[in-house]
Amino acid sequence: MMPIRSAKLNNFFKISLMKIGIIGSMQFTDKMLEYREKLRELGHDAFLTDLHKTMVGKTDEEIETIKLHQKNNMDAIREFWRMMQGADAVLVLNLDKNGVKNYVGGNTLMEIGFAHVLDQKIFMLNPIPEMPYCKSEIEAVKPIIIGGDLKKII
Repeated sequence: MMPIRSAKLNNFFKISLMKIGIIGSMQFTDKMLEYREKLRELGHDAFLTDLHKTMVGKTDEEIETIKLHQKNNMDAIREFWRMMQGADAVLVLNLDKNGVKNYVGGNTLMEIGFAHVLDQKIFMLNPIPEMPYCKSEIEAVKPIIIGGDLKKII
């Protein structure tokens, strides 16, 4: 039997197209929530780390402090690793940050690596950034660049 690929029908029958983790700099938490809703509207089961809840509506400085606390005291890296189990894909929300176009930080790079090892599809919202420490590593996992078009996630 062929899977149903219409978001409208999927919502009616409560069938998800794909389970997708949203990854990126936690400075983009509000955007991550927006993209989670957009993916859900398209029929996907989209998620992000539960640790995001303390960052909603905070300033960049507050988010940085919370992020460091979570990494050092709450095992944030393993927390998301556990959430990634059983997912079909990740969506990298690589937005501009600190003057870097399509920024990918250290944690996001690790999560891209996790997705690769778990044989998950890797979708990038924007092109691979011109960042010497990660460009070739990202290219090696052959992400699918969607150019902002969530309908390309199939």
